[in-house]
Amino acid sequence: MKKRTEKAHVKILIVDDHLLTREMVRMILRGLGFNTLLLAENAYEARAQLKLGGVDLVICDWNMPKLTGLELLQEVRASKRFRELPFLMLTAEAYRESLKEALKAGVTDYIAKPFTAEVLQEKLEKALGFDAL
Repeated sequence: MKKRTEKAHVKILIVDDHLLTREMVRMILRGLGFNTLLLAENAYEARAQLKLGGVDLVICDWNMPKLTGLELLQEVRASKRFRELPFLMLTAEAYRESLKEALKAGVTDYIAKPFTAEVLQEKLEKALGFDAL
């Protein structure tokens, strides 16, 4: 992925089946200067957004109905087009085996719920290669 230098132009896809979580993540990202934010209620909507192109990073919930965040991650990593796309997993899963499974599937990093704006900022800096947001 080409590293962006301007936060305002980084396109981030937020995938979560809970409206409140999507809105909270969006508010935090806006506060950090990210303006190009896409929202998806489930992995199927996320697939459609990804196919349109231009997404620079995905923040995805692990536990979603029908198709989980882990399954979406596996699809993304199986695609040549999205293999290198930074993918952050939001999870309440604290089980070591679950986290190992996500790492094996190629997750860029994970964010344990509940999380703070500072934790999200730190993970974004690392995933996008920014020195400081």
